[in-house]
Amino acid sequence: MAIQGSVTEQARRKLRLGMVGGGRGAFIGAVHRMAARLDDRFVLTAGALSADPANAAASAADLGIAPDRAYASWAGMAAQESRRPDGIDAVAIVTPNHLHYAPAKAFLDAGIHVICDKPMTLNLAESLDLVRIVRASNLVFVLTQNNTGYPMVRQARAMIRDGMLGAIRVIRVSYVQDWLATALETTGQKQADWRTDPARSGAGGSIGDIGVHAFNLAAFMSGLELEEVCADLRSYVPGRRLDDNANVLLRYKGGASGTLWSSQVAPGNNNRLSIGVYGETGALEWVGEDNDTLRYAPLGEPPRIIVRGGPGANGAAAHATRMPPGHPEGYIEGFANLYSNAADLIWAAKDGAPPNPLSADLPTVEDGARGLAFIEACVASSRNGGVWTRASLPG
Repeated sequence: MAIQGSVTEQARRKLRLGMVGGGRGAFIGAVHRMAARLDDRFVLTAGALSADPANAAASAADLGIAPDRAYASWAGMAAQESRRPDGIDAVAIVTPNHLHYAPAKAFLDAGIHVICDKPMTLNLAESLDLVRIVRASNLVFVLTQNNTGYPMVRQARAMIRDGMLGAIRVIRVSYVQDWLATALETTGQKQADWRTDPARSGAGGSIGDIGVHAFNLAAFMSGLELEEVCADLRSYVPGRRLDDNANVLLRYKGGASGTLWSSQVAPGNNNRLSIGVYGETGALEWVGEDNDTLRYAPLGEPPRIIVRGGPGANGAAAHATRMPPGHPEGYIEGFANLYSNAADLIWAAKDGAPPNPLSADLPTVEDGARGLAFIEACVASSRNGGVWTRASLPG
């Protein structure tokens, strides 16, 4: 029975979710499914889970998707789900980069909300077209730059917005791993194979895979818009066609500067994302492998540690927190915050109501385009000998 009055539409049923990609052997699809389930806002209803029809059908059966909603292609799924009275409300696109744009466009054209993995498309031209399509619709488009879902990242963003660091002067951000320190792609390992293939990954290697996460984290936390980059991209593993290490100088609009290092050939680093934002009156530092804490250093005072859910945690952090202090939250929960925020936005769009501002504070289609502008600017800068290159969106 429908509940009226002050109880919102989200209390009536779970949103029906479809998925493109993420079948057997995929890594990120399982992460998205766990995240979508965590807050009980979505139910996986349909899928085109693989380009191989047999794998797509077997993967759908593994996940309990009904046979008539296990599709051999994303195009067929978009067309058929848009005609069903019980069709999906949203689709999650979790394919390699070259298969983001066409499915996203097809589902948007079919009137279905989109949740898309990063980077948003293969190139900037595709991203700008998605910006145009989303702006012309009443549809939600969420980019799963998952690090923006961590409570202490949102804590930092709110503190910077509130002026607690003064004017930002310097940003340093890095994302380093070691899993591609050898030619893993030559062994048939699926993740390494497509991530080092320009046809499927795009022009950037490490800069497009994890460097774009570092770029987005710096932009999200600081609120600053990147203006120019000076980049040195290298491929250290012989025969590798895309970069596996990038050193980038950053210039932001308004005068702030910074550095960004992305590497997948740094021994001793599993998945180390870290950032420092330094202003006139204070600094903030955060490390992804210790994501429940944030180091705040007011100028001239002893640094202090802010703990998720503890004293000093603000409303932005509380909105993204499930557990009390000492009960760790992490990677899946960060993803799940984006899915819950997406659910809030989808219901708001269905109801024609303004969304909760805290739920609306997440990566958008415009952020996806900015990520592609950053990647392409870094590649162009490096190819031209490290010259300063515009990294902002055109226009």
